[in-house]
Amino acid sequence: MDFSSFLTSLGTSFVIFVILMLVFTWLSRKPGNAVVYYPNRMLKGLDPVENGYATRNPFAWIREAFSSTEADIIRMSGVDTAVYFVFLTTALGILVISGLILLPVLLPVASSDHSVRLDNTTSEGTFNDLDKLSMGHVGKNSPRLWAFMIATYWVSFAAYYLLWKAYKHVAGLREEALMSSEVRPEQFAVLVRDIPAVLQGQSRKEQVDSYFTAIYPDTFYRSILVTDNSKVNKIYEELIGYKKKLERAETTKKPNGERPTNRTGFLGILGKKVDSIDFYSEKIEELTSKLEAEQKVTLKERQQCAAIIFFNSRVTATSAAQNLHSPMVDTWTVMGAPEPRQVLWTNLHKNFYERIVRQYVVYVIVFFTIFFYMIPIGFVSALTTLKNLVKFLPFLKPIVEQTAIKTVLEAYLPQLALIAFLALLPKFLLFLSKAEGIPSQSHATRAASGKYFYFSVLNVFIGVTVGSTLFDTLKSIEKDPNKLVPLLADSLPGSATFFLTYVALKFFVGYGLELSRLVPLVIFHLKRKYLCKTEAEIKEAWSSPGDLGYATRFPGDMLILTICLCYSVIAPIIIPFGAVYFGLGWLLLRNQALKVYVPSFESYGQMWPHMHTRVLAALVLYQLTMFGYFGAKLFHYTPFVLPLPILSFVFAFVCKKKFYQFFQCTALEAAAHELKEVPNMEIVFASFIPPCLASQKAGDDRYEDAALSHASRTNV
Repeated sequence: MDFSSFLTSLGTSFVIFVILMLVFTWLSRKPGNAVVYYPNRMLKGLDPVENGYATRNPFAWIREAFSSTEADIIRMSGVDTAVYFVFLTTALGILVISGLILLPVLLPVASSDHSVRLDNTTSEGTFNDLDKLSMGHVGKNSPRLWAFMIATYWVSFAAYYLLWKAYKHVAGLREEALMSSEVRPEQFAVLVRDIPAVLQGQSRKEQVDSYFTAIYPDTFYRSILVTDNSKVNKIYEELIGYKKKLERAETTKKPNGERPTNRTGFLGILGKKVDSIDFYSEKIEELTSKLEAEQKVTLKERQQCAAIIFFNSRVTATSAAQNLHSPMVDTWTVMGAPEPRQVLWTNLHKNFYERIVRQYVVYVIVFFTIFFYMIPIGFVSALTTLKNLVKFLPFLKPIVEQTAIKTVLEAYLPQLALIAFLALLPKFLLFLSKAEGIPSQSHATRAASGKYFYFSVLNVFIGVTVGSTLFDTLKSIEKDPNKLVPLLADSLPGSATFFLTYVALKFFVGYGLELSRLVPLVIFHLKRKYLCKTEAEIKEAWSSPGDLGYATRFPGDMLILTICLCYSVIAPIIIPFGAVYFGLGWLLLRNQALKVYVPSFESYGQMWPHMHTRVLAALVLYQLTMFGYFGAKLFHYTPFVLPLPILSFVFAFVCKKKFYQFFQCTALEAAAHELKEVPNMEIVFASFIPPCLASQKAGDDRYEDAALSHASRTNV
């Protein structure tokens, strides 16, 4: 990429961002779009705009984002969202503190070295101005490399300081949240898995209740046995579907009394023509009876080896979640219960050994996914350079040789190809994480996030860095495999401009689309015009904007941080780009957290230890990269870098020993904090009942009835 292509990419990205920001300003002022731009506020019963649309400053959202406090974020979007902003602040702080020293020191040191020709370029093409500002412009074994060595230490110690400070802060946020005087159902419950086989003459319910009554005689309340809900859930979803159709049919009934009709056959276009309201009412009555019968069968005959146990004391529940209940680790496994809304019911019955086997099988699948994905990503990285594109697709030569097209393709083609490739992966990794037998949505999200991070680093950062070089030098490596290590070190600077453009594209275009919400806006209005006929359907179309998407957003941020760290000393000019990415992200996403996104779960900051570990992994990769590059520069004092990765591992060990245990479970000190009211245990109990098993009749306790019925049949 030459200098004009780089400026074209940067300038075009900035123009797109400005246009998208103006589009957001215009569209968000229209009352009809409030459900797209302010759903979080509306769902909490707040006005979309505090002082009305007419008097609202077009850039008021910037002032509101800056003036909002951490308490505002927690109140509107929860502790997990606040923890994510701690990560953004920490990443921004690392880059800013690093840049304060690296930019004014390293740029003059590199640019004033005239001892070598530019044979070690930091950019593919003719971007010589960037070459002069990079470590590649410094001669081999030059004394000037000491400045870069000291800078490597400076970045590392800045990261250690800010990560330690952030860990203490997040631990405080978690403690404050867990000490809350509000009643939260999950704080009075534990999840029990690996329940052993039932003894003859005893029901599963009796087995579980007697076991916990013996251990906790004063505080045990009740239990919910986990059941196989596949059949009853299918009937329940069908019933809900017919209720929606009935409401829709009643809404579309014409004023003259003419009633809607439909056909009963395939997709409603074949079969007998019937009155829709009567038909749906009959189906609802039929399915309601069928659901009640299936609920009884499910509760009596489809019980599994897992249960939710309730205590009338949250101190007891907290203590039970941390204690060993059986001498054998593969029976009576007890852990803290997740929030009712994030329980993965289909995973709870999986036994101890099945979970271990599934975990290792998933790890193997992820390993091969990463390995085989690197091949197409490296191929795409190499192929989407114009030189190789013309070489392998010669019929494109007349097109790409046109100046305007060539400039645009050089600016965007490789980056867009990479982004498109990465968009295919997240759902697959989340599916694999759930397949491990993980019991909660938040835990599955953390697991998927970790997989996606390592995938991004290994495939995107390393794959793109090395891919294009390997493509051109494969024959020379075949002749002399010893050239591979120097190749890895030398190929890193060669991708500097690619990653500069990639970062710019992510923060200008990516954040511009995030703020403007054009895609959700178009989808909502299409649904409202052509699909939604009732108020409930309209609300359903806008009331689920989703959360921040930690499984993909955080790994994407970590990829940018990894790139910026690894290039911070080699090409310090990337630091301002990274700082703008995290600074702009902090501003825009703060607006989205306050007004748009609705959390799908709350884990009280349990994501942070994983964030901390990933940042340290990126830091170690940066330190090893610098060790390799100093070696490529034949610097005699290269071994002086080796203490840094060792120090990073020591730092990680100390942090884990000091903080991690509190993020695994709740401290008894926090659980013992006084509640503002005595908890209603029936409400706590009912919150964990799956919707497909909940009774519509008041006072109908089917769980207790099922247990008694099963016990009586067993004792006969």
